[in-house]
Amino acid sequence: MLSLDSHPSGRHFLQIPGPSPVPDRILRAISLPTIDHRGPEFGVLGKAVLAGLQQVFQTRHPVVIYPASGTGAWEAALANVLSPGDAVLMVETGHFATLWQKMALRLGLEPEFLTLPGTCEQTGLPWAWRRGVSAALIGQRLHEDREHRIKAVCVVHNETSTGVTSDIAAVRKAIDAAGHPALLMVDTISGLASAEYRHDEWGVDVAISGSQKGLMLPPGISFNALSPKALEASRSAKLPKSFWAWDEIVEMNRSGYWPYTPNTNLLYGLHESLEMLLGQGLPAVFARHQRWAAGVRSAVEAWGLPIQCADPALYSPVLTGVITPPGVDADALRQLIHQRFDLSLGTGLGRVKGRMFRIGHLGDSNDLSLLATLAGVEMGLKLAGIEIADSGVTAAMAYFSSNPAPRPEPTAAA
Repeated sequence: MLSLDSHPSGRHFLQIPGPSPVPDRILRAISLPTIDHRGPEFGVLGKAVLAGLQQVFQTRHPVVIYPASGTGAWEAALANVLSPGDAVLMVETGHFATLWQKMALRLGLEPEFLTLPGTCEQTGLPWAWRRGVSAALIGQRLHEDREHRIKAVCVVHNETSTGVTSDIAAVRKAIDAAGHPALLMVDTISGLASAEYRHDEWGVDVAISGSQKGLMLPPGISFNALSPKALEASRSAKLPKSFWAWDEIVEMNRSGYWPYTPNTNLLYGLHESLEMLLGQGLPAVFARHQRWAAGVRSAVEAWGLPIQCADPALYSPVLTGVITPPGVDADALRQLIHQRFDLSLGTGLGRVKGRMFRIGHLGDSNDLSLLATLAGVEMGLKLAGIEIADSGVTAAMAYFSSNPAPRPEPTAAA
């Protein structure tokens, strides 16, 4: 049993790219007494969170909320619009794109996994895990599919395992240029509420997201944002579904309720999260994440370590992947940093396990928490005997002090 004595003093530094730290304001909201999920008060809450999510996804169409992880929303997205044996085009960009492809196989679909060829000479890592989705490759493959066997294109917006954010608008343009009717399905589990995401404007048919990243909630809620085309496809899709089925949920959501017991107290937290995000304004939320990311990257560059994302145009505002020198076990380094400084960093996943670690800079964060995180990493690098070129902490301090966060305009007193 875990004893209370095992908890160090002070706050644990949770700097993985999700679950992200939960603000006290949201924790207090979650602790409110549970209410009747069939009563009038809940209907008001349900309508409020659904409307707020439409603003965050930037859509006028339905958003479905599940009491599940993002993996559940992956399955819901596939099961609602596809039939057994359907061909789907998926793109290898990292660990989570790979897991989604494996799920498609288990559901009886026929996924084709596009990948960038080749290996990076500097790191020995596959290029597919250092770059984003190639819209050109997708367009080329769809041009070849003259019989329109491919029913959906599935891509990851912000690949959490690598720190690469792909250009979703370019993917939609490639689909349209090919004159192909495939649905566009996008995993924005770690991108939503941290990186720019425009569901309607980018022509996405189904988006998948979760609560534990930019929304700053504990794990346990996931989402599908829908388009009219996706809803139409769901009426003839034949994959088995009951709990995940959109039709009953969308219908009951009109009055603010669900066809099953929802996770009431997490919805309290979601309401508070939406108040925080929309109160600040999405442009400001995206800008602060970009600023934090730039500050963290300045530290990594000062250390002289490679950034996992090899394309500066696709740097993630959510996390930064850091490649360790050859022969250095990144997981052993992470363990050392955790033991000495009570700081959690993201592990390398899949094909990059042991070769890199990930620094999360999303959600409930600020300059000083990130500087403390970078100090813990820098001390860990030195303790592990890893030679660094310069102080990343000093570089990040210089970046944050010379690039101050914009201050909101003061409002006149009533």
